[in-house]
Amino acid sequence: MMKNHAVALLAASITGFTAPANTAEPSSVHSGPMSRQEAFARAEALTALGRQMFFDPSLSASGKQACSSCHDPNHAFGPASASPVETGGAKLDQPGVRAVPSLRYLQAAPAFTEHFYDSEDEGDESVDNGPTGGLTWDGRADHGKDQARIPLLSPFEMGNKDAAQVVASLRQAHYADAFRAAFGADIFEHPQDAFDAAVEALGTFEQSSTDFYPYSSRYDAFLAGKAQLSAQELRGRMLFEDEAKGNCASCHLSEPANDGEPPQFTDYGLIAIAVPRNPAIPANVDPNYFDLGLCGPLRTDFKGRVDYCGLFKTPTLRNVALRKSFFHNGYFHTLREAVAFYASRDSDPGRWYPKKADGAVNKFDDLPKAYWGNLNTDPPFNGKKPGDKPALIDAEIDDIVAFLGTLTDADQAGQ
Repeated sequence: MMKNHAVALLAASITGFTAPANTAEPSSVHSGPMSRQEAFARAEALTALGRQMFFDPSLSASGKQACSSCHDPNHAFGPASASPVETGGAKLDQPGVRAVPSLRYLQAAPAFTEHFYDSEDEGDESVDNGPTGGLTWDGRADHGKDQARIPLLSPFEMGNKDAAQVVASLRQAHYADAFRAAFGADIFEHPQDAFDAAVEALGTFEQSSTDFYPYSSRYDAFLAGKAQLSAQELRGRMLFEDEAKGNCASCHLSEPANDGEPPQFTDYGLIAIAVPRNPAIPANVDPNYFDLGLCGPLRTDFKGRVDYCGLFKTPTLRNVALRKSFFHNGYFHTLREAVAFYASRDSDPGRWYPKKADGAVNKFDDLPKAYWGNLNTDPPFNGKKPGDKPALIDAEIDDIVAFLGTLTDADQAGQ
């Protein structure tokens, strides 16, 4: 593997070779063909520039919040806190509405599509896996540079009122000369071009293999024949992959791809599982507010698509043991709870959902009943009813949790 795969990916995008969807694209500021050597040099420069920007709090309206404030490199570029949402804005008092995802292992995410065909036989397009791909919880950004625009301008993240405010901060940054060297001496005279250049640099940095996809976990070493798993971890792996038990690997792919690429532990799909409503999210104080993922409110192009309401991206499980809150709304705070929810969502709903005034369980309380038809019912849910035997017993849940602990990257050990 190359020391910095971003270099190869950007070179590929410029020189015409096939590259994954989530890669840096040729600069709109310095367009035109480049030699492979020029493209490699450019990618190296943008990676270094993007790294400086990623850790720079001056790019926020508050002057106190960098990309790294929420995407902590010491927590696999995810949040360090257990809070379900982070706060931002000019005064750092505006709460978000979703949990912060990790930025690791997004390099191979395909562009969003409503119809994704995939099978072991690449010529077989008989199975449509439905909405798949993109970045963010609702897949609304296809490239790192598109995703980078969101927090810079979000009122509850870095809180800049517009691109010009970001560019004004960049002009004063200690790396402003490096920015000019990469994008032209007069780049700051063209605010929209400068903003586009900034998110390109951030997107390129987020393709750095050392930082964002090192594949250094104990499970990677196990697959390479360089490490062993404990008896409990091996049992957990079997349960994780068993279609009649955990069935986790149906969405969180755990085997290397046909081309030998390490497993990503996601199929990049979007599904509905009805995580309980989180009262700790301020937006949820309004009983009429619902975060419905793919059909809104943050994503707007599928507003009104009833069949898409409640669907959220399947995240990678790499480094999942480091997290302190889970799922799009951060409702659960331990990995064991998250696994147990899958095992007994339908067989013991009273364990997970609140009760109504009449004492009945308010099942699927964060998903209006009109959208219940979108819920995933594959194993381990599997059509179970209250009182049925759960898909996994406590010891089996513990085994799966132990296996998931093997997915932590080596540089994160001890976090």
